[in-house]
Formats: sequence, structure tokens, C-alpha cells
Amino acid sequence: MKPHRLCMAHHLVLSYELHKKMEVYRPHKAYPVELAQFHSAEYVEFLHRITPDTQHLFSHELAKYNLGEDCPVFENLFEFCQIYAGGTIDAARRLNNQLCDIAINWAGGLHHAKKCEASGFCYINDLVLGILELLKYHARVLYIDIDVHHGDGVEEAFYFTDRVMTVSFHKFGDMFFPGTGDVKEIGEREGKYYAINVPLKDGIDDTSFTRLFKTIISKVVETYVPGVIVLQCGADSLAGDRLGCFNLSIDGAYIFLVGNGSIDFVVVNFSFVATLFAGHAECVRFVKKFNLPLLVTGGGGYTKENVARCWTVETGVLLDTELPNEIPENEYIKYFAPECSLRIPTGHIENLNSKSYLSTIKMQVLENLRCIQHAPSVQMQEVPPDFYIPDFDEDEQNPDERVDQHTQDKQIQRDDEFYEGDNDNDHMEVG
Repeated sequence: MKPHRLCMAHHLVLSYELHKKMEVYRPHKAYPVELAQFHSAEYVEFLHRITPDTQHLFSHELAKYNLGEDCPVFENLFEFCQIYAGGTIDAARRLNNQLCDIAINWAGGLHHAKKCEASGFCYINDLVLGILELLKYHARVLYIDIDVHHGDGVEEAFYFTDRVMTVSFHKFGDMFFPGTGDVKEIGEREGKYYAINVPLKDGIDDTSFTRLFKTIISKVVETYVPGVIVLQCGADSLAGDRLGCFNLSIDGAYIFLVGNGSIDFVVVNFSFVATLFAGHAECVRFVKKFNLPLLVTGGGGYTKENVARCWTVETGVLLDTELPNEIPENEYIKYFAPECSLRIPTGHIENLNSKSYLSTIKMQVLENLRCIQHAPSVQMQEVPPDFYIPDFDEDEQNPDERVDQHTQDKQIQRDDEFYEGDNDNDHMEVG
């Protein structure tokens, strides 16, 4: 989960020149008061205060807020949280103001964090904060999670409301982290039937996963009629992940010969060849086709070169751009050697998901969806403001950091990366 994997993904996106088809924004660092829209003020204040050098003084608080093994205290922890959370919050605001149709924050998607504690290397739940922003403008938000781990923090945050439907496809059982996400967990009170869990076993493959995903998500969108979708694209569900146990490719294509008859399972009289796209990126492609405002984030992923590959391919999918399989030269090319190919093969873990098991899960989910009579509505009310800028004393600020919010928002290209034209720092004249 080190930011190094984000650097690899970012440079791979740049090497395919996908940035030329997007607007690239530097997010604001989320203010503590913004983080406290979901998290407790005391927890946010502690994250702000704790450092590696002082953590030995706060053993009680470390235990209380679940900081330690899976959620270590490291240098600049709070700034790290501010940046990735600020990215998701800004993405939601741009969607709310119709400044884009799709917003991507690969640094976000830390779905395990709870109101008062960290969990699974997630300290601040940027997804919950982004959804809270979206709820200011949209009556219904659909959250979809394809990380190998259950999206427990997001589900828990909205477990009692019908304003957000959470749908998580994940490994469940065998004491797999975080241990939640049974198909029977469906929400409570006003949120009953608005939490959907698709628990899977080891080794699920492209075709099984994609077929189940499309069937369930199609029915969810038809029934719930969301105004906006948030899609968490954790890459630890890929084959070969160091913590995952699925067999998913990034973007597999399977060719079938289709005929009008069969003898002993041998198809005869071929009429045409059908190509079935499946895998992680096909889920992104399918969600995009609903043509709803879409906020896409990253998430888990522990084989870092495959994380970079996955999110680059999915950036291309969101831009309707087919990428060549040979990875262009870039700063991290050695990590993709020796093949230097963009796509990865499926895995070889035994698939423990029988057809009968998947059919049972599917039927349970669809039955629960039938319990929803119609898309819930919400009473109109005044929309809260987007930004809360705290008062501060300029004399106490670092003069190097005095950049007003408007200037940051106008700064589309980052000043420390390669761009063509006037913003190409490689060709700046030095006087």
C-alpha cells in the first residue's frame, strides 16, 4: 500500500499519453473539519497529532483507534490522508457541479476505515466522504466494490439508510479479512435490503465473475435507479496478488464458436464466432455503459506492477482508448520486465465456486432486490455548501504554502511532471 505503487500507475498512464485525453487536477488537502463529516473529531485530531517519534507515549490511544500492525504510524501520515481524501472529495464535487462525467482518484478507495478507528491500512474513509458529498445533489448513490476484501467500512457507514446502496463482490470465509460480507448482511431499518454482499470462494475465474457481476449490477441499476455511481476498483482481486486468491485477468477476451446444434457437446454447423470480454476491466467497462456520473477509485492491490497495469488499462477503458500490449518506456519499466506487457494471464488457483453455489448466491441477491418496491425518494432541502474553509491566522502559516483554493483549482497540470507545450518543464529556458 506504499505510495510507490501509485507513482508506478501514474507514470504508466503518462507513458501511454492518456493524460492528454483528461484534465489532471491537484486535489486540495482535506481539512480536519471535512474529515470529521464522517469520522469523529477526536479520531481526526489524534491522526493529526501522532508521529512515529511520539507514538510510544500514546499506547492507550493507539489501541483505541486500532493503530499498530495493519495500520502503522508513519511520517506524514495525516498529510497522506488529507491528500487521498481530498482527491475523492474534489472528484465528487466536480461531478456534482457537472464539470465532468467521470472522475478518477486511483489514490483513493480506502474502504475499511471506520468512524472512530483505522482498519486494514485505511485511516480515513475517503469513499464515505465522497458519497456524503454526492448525497448533497443526488437522492440515491450506488456504491460498487470489486476489491477482494469486503467493503465493510462503506457498508457500515450507510447500513441504516436507503440513500446509498452498497454492493460488494469479495472473498468470504476461511477467516479472510475483514471477516464480514455474508450474503445475509442486507442492511437494517430504513437500509434493509440496501446492502448487497456477493461472497465468493477462492479461485473464481473471469467468466464466472463477470457473468455474476453483470447480472447483479444490471438488476441493481434497474431497481434502485441511482443518480450517480461510485466504483471501487481494488486490484487485489487480480490473479497473482500477494494477498488475493482470485484468478481474474485484467482484461481477458475469450473466443467462442457458436453453432445451431450439438452432438455429445461438440458444436456443429458453426454460424459465427463470438468474443466475450471478461475480467477486472470488463466490470469497469460495463458500469461505464450506464452513462451515469461515475466516480472511480483505487483500493487494495499488493503486487504493485499489476496494480499499475490494471489501473492504466481501466483508465483507457474509461477513455474508450485501446492500449497496445507493449509497455512504452517509462521510469519504472524495469518492474514490468522481462515481458514488458500490459496484460496478465489468468491464475491457476482451483476454482472452489461451483455453478450451484454461484447460482444460489445470485438467486438470494435477486430475491432481496425484489423486496425493494421502488426507488426511494428524498425530501427536497437546502443543499449544504461545498467548501468549508476554516479561519486561520496567516502569520502562523508557512509562507511557502500560501496558495488560495481558487489558484489550486485553476492549476490543472502539475508543475512537477511532463507535459507538452508551455507546461513542458523539460524544455524550460533557464536564465
